Amino acid sequence: MKKILIIGIGAGDPDYLTIQAVNALNRVDVFFMLDKGASKDRLVASRKAICERFITGRTYRFAEARIPDLVIGKPDLLACVDELNKDKQIVYERLIADEMADGECGAFLVWGDPTLYDSTIRIVEAIVATGRHEIEYEVIAGITSVQALAAKHRVPLNRIGGAVEITTGRRIAEGFPDHLDSVVVMLDADGAYKRFVDEDIDIYWGAYVGTEEEILISGKLKDVAEEIERARTEARRANGWIMDSYLMRRGTPE
Repeated sequence: MKKILIIGIGAGDPDYLTIQAVNALNRVDVFFMLDKGASKDRLVASRKAICERFITGRTYRFAEARIPDLVIGKPDLLACVDELNKDKQIVYERLIADEMADGECGAFLVWGDPTLYDSTIRIVEAIVATGRHEIEYEVIAGITSVQALAAKHRVPLNRIGGAVEITTGRRIAEGFPDHLDSVVVMLDADGAYKRFVDEDIDIYWGAYVGTEEEILISGKLKDVAEEIERARTEARRANGWIMDSYLMRRGTPE
């Protein structure tokens, strides 16, 4: 039997690791380091630095592999994601088969929390379902970029007695939900917030939250939208990628 841990490692700051996550790191024999390209090599380096900082008194090793990135080539986004996850499953399964011995513990280190806009759990479940490997797996929660963003801006995610929705840039581009006044947006490649600049909306935006490159901007959307757009463009140019999210809230009721 092989043991797989899916460990949430927080939004960027190593101090975001929970005690449960640190204890989990110290159970692992092999860490699977999955890389999407040269522009994101630093994310792999950050994972290795976390291991060096928190693992004590045991030996461990890294198994590295290049994984594909999402390519939007079909009309249906879900079909694109499904195809991507199937490609990832091949890589994950090869690592589990070739890089682990029976009785060992392997781990995937997931930014933020594995249960929020991440497919690692689904892919591991699919591998288990094939029946080709004897595997048991465990999920360790992490601090999400959503939590970190709200904490950095010192704001609650919802108003008293109100709800908050966590959605994607693609969906918020279809319109602000009528029944909500607080929405957190992730995975927004095109800056969907710009379509709401004529409305009375406050925005709390952050990129690379919890890292040395962290950028935070907040205010009335109509006043700061251009500033956010400039910051996103410059950050993407400097780093080759951007990891950002934001909370939008309708103006305070009378």
